[in-house]
Amino acid sequence: MKTIHKPFQEKQSLELALGTFVISTILFMLYSISNEKSIVLIIAWPFALSAIIVNSIMLFHLTERFIHLPNYRKDIGFKILMVLSNIPITFLYYLVVMKF
Repeated sequence: MKTIHKPFQEKQSLELALGTFVISTILFMLYSISNEKSIVLIIAWPFALSAIIVNSIMLFHLTERFIHLPNYRKDIGFKILMVLSNIPITFLYYLVVMKF
């Protein structure tokens, strides 16, 4: 008898990953468009720090779920990758702002 596999029903991690990506991209574009005015950095750096903290908390939560729910590892692993994908993107934005 085959068991039916329902998808993992946690949506907050994808919303968090997409939301922080969109907001950080908008802040990066505002910084670029505003001729590198420091006022945008006053808003962007606290947001970036809080996004790192919140994404880290979500990563720990998903890792715990990954360990304890073996039937959902494929779904949870995808969500972990989505949360982790913000790291290189944010680092690239940082390098561009700091001009390498």
